[in-house]
This record gives sequence, C-alpha cells and structure tokens, in this order.
Amino acid sequence: MSTTNKMKVEIWSDIMCPWCYIGKRRFEAAMAQFPDAGAVEIEWHSFQLDPTIQSGHGDNLYAYLSKRKGIPYEQAEQMNNQVTALAGSLGLTYNLDQAVVANSFDAHRLIQLAKKHQLGDAAEERLFRAYFTEGKDFSDPATLVALGKEIGLEESVLQELVSGQAYAAEVRQDIAEAEALGVRGVPFFVFDRKYGVSGAQAAETFLEVLNKSVGEWKKTQPSGLEIVEGQTCGPDGDC
Repeated sequence: MSTTNKMKVEIWSDIMCPWCYIGKRRFEAAMAQFPDAGAVEIEWHSFQLDPTIQSGHGDNLYAYLSKRKGIPYEQAEQMNNQVTALAGSLGLTYNLDQAVVANSFDAHRLIQLAKKHQLGDAAEERLFRAYFTEGKDFSDPATLVALGKEIGLEESVLQELVSGQAYAAEVRQDIAEAEALGVRGVPFFVFDRKYGVSGAQAAETFLEVLNKSVGEWKKTQPSGLEIVEGQTCGPDGDC
C-alpha cells in the first residue's frame, strides 16, 4: 500500500515478455516528459505468460515459441528479429538467440521481495537485462541471489528466499488480481484504478493518459485548510 500522497500507476509484467521491456522504456520516456512525474508512484505486479514452463527443458526461445504457437521455427525467429530491431531503436539490446527459456515464478518472488525494500523497479530492470541481453537463467537460485545483491538486497535475505517459498502468495495474488481486472496480456498499465493501457504503447499515449489521470486525481486531493483570519498571537511575541 502506498505511504505517500501520490497517484499510483500499477504495471503488470512478465520478465520474459519482450514487449514488457519495451513498454517500460516507452513509459519512462513519457514520465521524463511529464511535468508532474513527482506526483506518480509506480508499482510493479507479477504476471506469468506461461506458468507451465518446465525449467531446463533445453529448447531455445525459437524452438519454444514454435511449439507453443504452432508456427515454423523460421517464423518464430523472424518475429523475434523484428522485436529485437524495435528494442534496439529504444537503446535495448536483445540477444534472443541466447535467451534461457525458464519458469519465471521464482524471479517474480525476487521482485516481490525487492518491492518491500523499495527496489521493485530496480529488480524489474535488472531481470529484464539478465534475460534479454545477458542470457542468464532466472530459474537458477545462485543467479537470483547474485542479481538481488547487485540491486542492493542482502545475501542472507536472498538465500532465505531461494531456499523456500517466501512471497509465492504475493505472486499468485498479483496474477489473480490481473485476472479479476480482465488482463489478458502484458504489459498492462493501470492508472489510479481508473484507466487501463494494454501493451507497449507509444510514449505519447502514456503521456496523454498521465495528463488525464493525474489531472483528475489532483482534483480529489485536499487543497489545505481554508483559513478565516482573526486576532492571534505569534511566536515572535506579536499579539
């Protein structure tokens, strides 16, 4: 729950989703142009595109997508080449031929832990880069511990995370909430629980929704006391 008087933007995302990383960059571009960015609080939520993935199956990303979507291997490769080029135009490096296809559930548990330490955005960013650029296996406990340490989490806390099932309930709650909201794909952005934006939209679209939602949110906020002046004594002794 937010402890600050800010309007919340909630983002449902899966770290193995190429459009989620692109959407993050485009939303950040909108925030950089938004004059009231300081009035916005961002919260990341977990979502799994494929909770049935068995880690260590050996398929590369193209083979996995070919089987899952029922398309030729070459078509899967072409699709990913296109999204790689788009990502590159935003300064992102996608090495999808090196991507390790694995179940993202434990990585989402890491994100939930990071959120408790106000490091949710840092965790998302680091995990995206680990998957899309560095070809790291985010189902490997040692990898998760190393990535968590990089963003500032303590090793003892991380070791406890990977050796148990802490924050699993929070991941499942996020997924259930997405279903209740009608989320069918990610990224999915929710502004003040009033407006939803599906997909990695252009920065201009995000900026438009930010202006609208924050403008409406501000109208609902207390503007301070309306004071009727009268005779008073001040700290300087004037009465």
